[in-house]
Amino acid sequence: MATSSPWLTWAFSPTISAILVTLVISLLLPVLVHSYLYRKATAQALPAFLLIGPSGAGKTSLLTLFANGTPSPTHTSQETQTATCQLPSSALASTDRYRSVNDHTHDQPQLLLIDTPGHGKLRHHALASLTPATALKGLIFVVDSAAVSSAAGLTETAEYLHDVLLVLQKKHTQSRTSKGSQGIAVLVAVNKQDLFTSLPVGLVRQRLEEEVARVRLTRSKGLLVDSGVGLTDDGEADDESNWLGQYGSKEFKFGHMEEYGVEIEVVGGNVKGEGEEKGRVDGWWGWIGENL
Repeated sequence: MATSSPWLTWAFSPTISAILVTLVISLLLPVLVHSYLYRKATAQALPAFLLIGPSGAGKTSLLTLFANGTPSPTHTSQETQTATCQLPSSALASTDRYRSVNDHTHDQPQLLLIDTPGHGKLRHHALASLTPATALKGLIFVVDSAAVSSAAGLTETAEYLHDVLLVLQKKHTQSRTSKGSQGIAVLVAVNKQDLFTSLPVGLVRQRLEEEVARVRLTRSKGLLVDSGVGLTDDGEADDESNWLGQYGSKEFKFGHMEEYGVEIEVVGGNVKGEGEEKGRVDGWWGWIGENL
């Protein structure tokens, strides 16, 4: 105590030096605390993008490519995986659209990529990720453009896409009556465009829209005949709330989802290239940058 007494005496003395030091500390301390808390909050709330789609579409390969620069050998995912990625210099974030291309002082933003299982019995993990209020910026639905050339592959993909879009539609509809609606961007990433058996992007879009319309009609008929499921308190089938897109329409178009705050883009690419060739993912990175 004797050692600290001179410092305490000086600190509480009415000298110019003590007053100046006290003033500097009182001004700098709030700034330092704010800076620490701001950086901590920023690190915990990275903008997130959810990878979703059927098994074998290439979601995990895309995750490793975006995180490490090269796709790694993968196996069917059994649980959700996350990776922190950085937007490449070739892509421009929406917040930097007015920044000069010669400005090299700015670091590219980081983002969180969340890979979800695509197996039918595990898809509830992915659908559950759509409901909480998080820093989710967008949804990347990965499609195998070779698999959708078959009837079975097309139906499986369309059924999953229908369910995902319906969850987003219901979330938007419910939010309009509470805290206000917020839209979400969806990228249909048409993968494996390098394969000989793959379908062109435009044809994949057309087939998905047509098949989603058939799935919607099948689900609607099933709801009506299944007693006790989808019934309101008045005993009437709540068909409208479970109808994807424009109610009663015969055809389904991705553009119909804009009414529910869901903007869908269909972009082709491939995670893996032939031989030593790199994958073609610039279009997907560009979409991510636009939604950061």
